[in-house]
Amino acid sequence: MLLREVEYVRPASIEDAVRELAADDGARALAGGQTLINVMKARAASPDVLVDLAELEELRGIELGSDGTLELGSMVTYTQLLESAEARARPILGEVSAQIADVQVRNRGTLGGNVCSNDPTNHFPPLMVALGATFTIRGADGERTVPAADFFLGVYMTAVSPGELLTTIIIPSGAGAGDAFENVPIGRDGTCIVSAAATVTGSGTRVAIGCVDAVPVLVEPQAADADSVKEAVRAAELDPPSDVHASADYRRHLAEVLAARAVERAVKAKS
Repeated sequence: MLLREVEYVRPASIEDAVRELAADDGARALAGGQTLINVMKARAASPDVLVDLAELEELRGIELGSDGTLELGSMVTYTQLLESAEARARPILGEVSAQIADVQVRNRGTLGGNVCSNDPTNHFPPLMVALGATFTIRGADGERTVPAADFFLGVYMTAVSPGELLTTIIIPSGAGAGDAFENVPIGRDGTCIVSAAATVTGSGTRVAIGCVDAVPVLVEPQAADADSVKEAVRAAELDPPSDVHASADYRRHLAEVLAARAVERAVKAKS
């Protein structure tokens, strides 16, 4: 299906982009376009203005701080996460990127677009929650920072309000940590039926489960062993949907199994 008529602007700076987004309630940021263009073709979204971020090179940076903190621009692509030497400070970022779709999508799709679309089947929302990432959002009134656990609000809904732009994702240092991601995909390179991301540190274990709710579900087991992880997942009383790919009961089962596998792998990565 062809796109309906839409106004198109390509700002030259972040300030211009925020100004364009704030000028029209129907404005939407266009990053890699791998999701937005398709939903526009399906008439599932009908923005009045597309604000193309393609020329904003300041949103494509990957910086590794002296303390091991990673600062990722929202326009960083999956391919960049795979190839960047700095991003290898947290290898799970490249590992997950490699699982997404195909080369063409990875070359254009962006980390910011993935988290801002917040499709429950996407790979990066649960990973960002498990890693304890924070998001920097810029609007007309300045910047604010939102932790990943508070960033995802509902299906296709995030803390980025109309007129605002996600600019940066901050990943804490991975020193002394082990990370892992497990999922059951729809097809070899498809979206997830259920996913689980885990981070194990000296201070505890964080597991974020995807595809079982409108937002990633965070559980923090008392110990990094399979029994404790499964008990923590059961205590979360998950209420996932049933669809053509899996029943609710099967998703609950997968959540326990994948969470335990992710923690087991994270423990091995930590050691």
